[in-house]
Amino acid sequence: MRTSEGDQCRAGDDRASGPAGEPRAASRFVWTVAAGLFAVVLATLSGVAPATAAYPDRVVRIVVPFAAGGGTDLIARRLADEMGKTLGQRVIVENRPGAGTILGSAAVANSPPDGYTLLMATFAHAVNPSLNPKLPYDTFKAFTPVALIARSFNVVAVNPQLPYRSVQELIAAAKAEPGRINFGSFGIGTSAHLAGELFKNLAAVDLTHVPYQGAAPAITDLMGGQIQVMFTTAASVASHVQSGQLRALAVTSATRADLYPDLPTVAESGVTGYVAESWYGLYAPAGTPADVVKVLNQSVRRAVESEAFAKLKDLEGLTLEGGTPEDLDRYVRAEAARWQRLIAAANIRAERQ
Repeated sequence: MRTSEGDQCRAGDDRASGPAGEPRAASRFVWTVAAGLFAVVLATLSGVAPATAAYPDRVVRIVVPFAAGGGTDLIARRLADEMGKTLGQRVIVENRPGAGTILGSAAVANSPPDGYTLLMATFAHAVNPSLNPKLPYDTFKAFTPVALIARSFNVVAVNPQLPYRSVQELIAAAKAEPGRINFGSFGIGTSAHLAGELFKNLAAVDLTHVPYQGAAPAITDLMGGQIQVMFTTAASVASHVQSGQLRALAVTSATRADLYPDLPTVAESGVTGYVAESWYGLYAPAGTPADVVKVLNQSVRRAVESEAFAKLKDLEGLTLEGGTPEDLDRYVRAEAARWQRLIAAANIRAERQ
């Protein structure tokens, strides 16, 4: 049977794959490696790393280190919905509460740095290093900052049956009977606790701290008169203030809040230098590629600018942010340093977990 010239050439190539054809096979291998290296260099010069060019190509998780149903969970779910629109992939929320946010944070710190597992961090992220000397991760080395989402203020709230109608009246009563006035919080080291400790420090008053397991039982006892005052989040007391079940005396932010434009700040009320904020920020595990962080940051910024977040702003009393990863890092480092000084001065330690 006759064969064509082309078939003969192909037959010759096949024969060259044996021992006598090893130099030609080696040549093909060298060319393959060279082509691959060229592709990597070309991708690098174009600013797109081959390993992350398709990011994201599957579901992204935001770990919330609190139980479902709270303010942080609400903001994270709204963020996930909005980020999903710009990333083109589902973004889901996974609640991993426990140990004052440490369990959820550790889970993210130990996750692959590929942009598919993120942490919704809050006030606790900045103060945990001071409260817990033996954290299972390094707060500033185990995570890569993505974006500061929002800041919020706390409210100085009292039972309306009490005679205090201003911060100055509260201070006067506390100085008249040191230790008699109880302030509640939703746990040792929480924003409500440390805001109260900062008040004690700067106003030079003696209040007795009563920690609760969560905001709801503390607020219930505040309305019932078992405790007299709370320095609690705006969202946790907004409806109770509106209904008259609680009286708001001041806000803890540096400036007056849109949600309570008639309320003075604590600093305006005579406690010079007083500022206590809550905040929400998004982190990825350390080592996450810069181009992935950039994609995530842009997605967060788009989310913060959305109509959905505009509505959330009014509901939760938020100041929306959405800056660069560097903005988040600077802000949280400054907060950590500020609260570390107070925690050390007051000798505060987290409860045994």
